[in-house]
Amino acid sequence: MSPDPVSSRPASPLLFDDEDVRALDAATAVGAVRAALLAHHSGALHAPPRLNADLGDGAGLVVTAGRLRSGTGTGTGTGTGGLYGFRAYDTVVGAEQLVAVWDGADGRLRALVHGSELGPRRTGAIGALAVDAAANPGPVRLGIVGAGRQAWTQLWALGAVRPLEDVVVAARSAERTAAFARRAADELGVRVRAVGAVEDAVRERDVVIVATNSTTPVLDTDWIAPGTHVSTLGPKTASGHEVPAALVSRADVVFTDSRAQAAGYTEPHLFAPERMVELGAVLAGAAPCRTAPGQITVFCSVGLAGTEVALAAALLPGEDAA
Repeated sequence: MSPDPVSSRPASPLLFDDEDVRALDAATAVGAVRAALLAHHSGALHAPPRLNADLGDGAGLVVTAGRLRSGTGTGTGTGTGGLYGFRAYDTVVGAEQLVAVWDGADGRLRALVHGSELGPRRTGAIGALAVDAAANPGPVRLGIVGAGRQAWTQLWALGAVRPLEDVVVAARSAERTAAFARRAADELGVRVRAVGAVEDAVRERDVVIVATNSTTPVLDTDWIAPGTHVSTLGPKTASGHEVPAALVSRADVVFTDSRAQAAGYTEPHLFAPERMVELGAVLAGAAPCRTAPGQITVFCSVGLAGTEVALAAALLPGEDAA
């Protein structure tokens, strides 16, 4: 008897959009990303630097890819083969991003995620882990510079790893800053004070998160108190950077999620990649981070390839990324 042509077809991949990604709780996202970072440190996650396809006129298609081998603790349920996939995004018009996840055992395409939420949520989870690893113990007095999506997902994820004692935000637009504060209260139950001056969001903070598009420094190094942890998410090349170059000499510890990606920039990084330690090594206890309360620590977020694949896998029914 010949097989039923319908029943023998491979299952269609599950399709997820921004609404599905927004429904993912921060603790699950942080757990999935933590497992991927640890896998990268152990060699179980292979994540080459991002690839840029030139589409002319200064625009292109950017692809990041990663392969998570089985037994990494990601909870992906993919059997002996692990999983692999990619994320693609453009610099043409800011189109929807696409993440694809394959089963490493049988090559089945398991999930497709489209939209613009998954990348920032992944970056937020990485940032939360960096803060938790580097900031002094206890509740966090947080200053945020920037009121866009990246700033929002940093706040969203950070609440899953640290109590937030006092949060202030500053940005160029007073209207966006106020809207950010209202949204934090409505969606996260976090009281955020909107301030008009960046200095007020930086001074006397335990943690400062800088998430802007500025290619010129938006703050003064002298505003950063001893003991502060700083995360920079925006431009950070030698020719264009949102944090001052003087921060290089003031920082006691500089770390990143991927030295290979930091070194793969088309122009030199503000912070020399060879000086950085990797977040995965810090989480594994294989590299030191803060060793004294008064140290200034700096995290350079570059977005380790493969972490978006792990986060996409966490959307699959029945998966537990913790």
